[in-house]
Amino acid sequence: MLDDDLHVRGPLVLPARELHWRFSRASGPGGQGVNTTDSRVELSFDVARSPSVPDDLRSRALARLAGRLVDGVLTVVASEHRSQLRNREAARERLAATLRGATAADPPTRRPTKPSKGAKRRRMDEKTRRGRVKRLRGRPDDG
Repeated sequence: MLDDDLHVRGPLVLPARELHWRFSRASGPGGQGVNTTDSRVELSFDVARSPSVPDDLRSRALARLAGRLVDGVLTVVASEHRSQLRNREAARERLAATLRGATAADPPTRRPTKPSKGAKRRRMDEKTRRGRVKRLRGRPDDG
């Protein structure tokens, strides 16, 4: 499962050959193999120069991920699991989710609306009614 292509969304599929893996020792608690297993995973993908990313999605991803990219390369890290295999799966999912969010279409622009005449009238009637109720709570006028 780990060596096949990474499906991000419809037209965007990252070939396995464009994913670059790096492994190192994870910090934190462990067992007997704590100093020998390379369970921390770094998964890198070159967003700027990948031929598998369509141009419109590339420009959108580069703009949205500008703060996370180093020379056009997006890197995600996974070290929360004790096994390298589970960290690899977590890194793949994290990369796919990041790219999915970065290449999503812009939300539709909000069109400002105005309250209807009926809504304005109902609001004013309610304010008048509440004012009348509050006025009746006061002391009777001496007069």
